[in-house]
Amino acid sequence: MTIKDWPQDERPREKLLERGAGALSDAELLAIFLRTGVPGKSAVDLARELLASFGGLPALLAADQRRFCDGKGLGKAKFAQLQAVLELSRRYLLTRISGQDVLTSPEATRDYLKMRLYGSPHEIFACLFLDNRHRVILYEELFRGTIDGASVHPREVLRRVMDTNAAAVIFAHNHPSGVSEPSQADLHITKRLKDTLALVDVRVLDHIIVGEGDGTSFAERGLL
Repeated sequence: MTIKDWPQDERPREKLLERGAGALSDAELLAIFLRTGVPGKSAVDLARELLASFGGLPALLAADQRRFCDGKGLGKAKFAQLQAVLELSRRYLLTRISGQDVLTSPEATRDYLKMRLYGSPHEIFACLFLDNRHRVILYEELFRGTIDGASVHPREVLRRVMDTNAAAVIFAHNHPSGVSEPSQADLHITKRLKDTLALVDVRVLDHIIVGEGDGTSFAERGLL
């Protein structure tokens, strides 16, 4: 039985239009994106199979092109469409957040940084430059590395701090593995940066590692 044979109020698209997107399951939302199934499976059946295969929606959305397309009947066109949808969503949310002071709460700051960094296949080291009232002057990605790590240069960070006339900073970087526990290298570079910036009376308020879940805050862990 195809979705067209289902009762109208149970079809994902009609259900969304009638009750809103929040009434749909992950599989039903994914089925609307897929539009069609494969022989012997409706779009909802295929969506459920995909979610089970990837281990849930976050893993599916974070999958690279090879894994997304590999042996699941999904081609490059679907992958490109999904990436476009995700990027539109990210830009929309960033636009809404950027109009606010992202430091109204630690949670808002963490959400902002996760929106910026989560899902990148490479490690990115970024900085929020803040004024003396802890308002954001600038967000900037300072260093990019491979999946094994990024080389962070304190001299370059200091130069950008002086360029922006920042009074405080929040550092952030992502762990592409999704594990947000700080490594010894993370602890070491954070200490070096903190000591360097202390020479010019600039405070390091936090260093946030973006991964699965809420990530890790050095300040909350007492690591600063």
